[in-house]
Amino acid sequence: MFTPPETPSLFGTTVDGQEVHRVTIQGAGLTANVMTYGASIQDLRLDRHSTPLVLGFSEFAPYLTEGRYFGATVGRFANRIANGQFSIDGTLYQLDQNSDNVNTLHGGSAGISQRVWEITDLGSSHVTLVLKDPHLSMGFPGNCEHRCTYALKDNGVLEVTFNTITDATTVAGLAHHSYFTLDNTGNCLNHLLEIDAWHYLPVDDELIPTGSIQLVDGTAYDFRQAKPIGRDQSETTIYDHNFCLSDRRTGLRKVARVTSEDSGISLNVSTTEPGLQFYAAHALKTATNGLMNQPYHPHAGFCLETQIWPDAPNQPNFPNSILKKDETLKQVTHYQFELA
Repeated sequence: MFTPPETPSLFGTTVDGQEVHRVTIQGAGLTANVMTYGASIQDLRLDRHSTPLVLGFSEFAPYLTEGRYFGATVGRFANRIANGQFSIDGTLYQLDQNSDNVNTLHGGSAGISQRVWEITDLGSSHVTLVLKDPHLSMGFPGNCEHRCTYALKDNGVLEVTFNTITDATTVAGLAHHSYFTLDNTGNCLNHLLEIDAWHYLPVDDELIPTGSIQLVDGTAYDFRQAKPIGRDQSETTIYDHNFCLSDRRTGLRKVARVTSEDSGISLNVSTTEPGLQFYAAHALKTATNGLMNQPYHPHAGFCLETQIWPDAPNQPNFPNSILKKDETLKQVTHYQFELA
């Protein structure tokens, strides 16, 4: 039986001495532990299911190294920006190049997932965290305020809401980065995945989109009908790609479903966002065991990151990633869990 810790509680300390706290919220058959570091889901459980629904660590230290993005809110711009550069109104901005020392990944080496957020609202089934993101932090222009709310709602829904405002034109787009796992097999390749996308983005060797928008028809990236994640994977075909849901933000709509026949748990994903990054965690491997002392090997979990398309600031035919002064960027995603 999973017993949540008292809330709030001290969970750890960063290398520069900042305290990291953890809170627990419960509702609709779900229990979530949320930590202030990276506005992250540290643990997520479903009633009548004995093992975690996400990968994570029982202590804080691994989140500073091998678990950098586990459960985190990533940004200021999620995913990759080619050469760590973009231009706004003729001004070139150079970002922190934390991916192969060339590109920018998830906002840079000290992006918002690597900072301590402040809890501003806490209820029994929801928590809101806020981060002030300074002008030119990691190279991004404008002082931004990011607000992340996790709420547990009816029918097993984990609702993730992001709101971002800025005092100057900037690039912005956040994403939630949990590694999900729907059973205790330690391998997601037998999970059945369905994605409602007719197109995906091919990438180069550095996982930067080529600019082409490719039909999934006849490719290993066709998940329009549910199939095992590992069925079409090979040495030359891995899954770390953006699936094109739409060319702009929309109302909340269902975009994906994952099912474990082993556990009987299904995950439905609904979002306002135009893209879905599906990562089957082929490169995952941690030296530290995770929750319930489980080792994490390649494919131990999977990510479904709802987002603006990667490298959108440099691709004029991709959805808009520009946020202007006095505008609010609002992103909503529902992760709904069902147990047969």
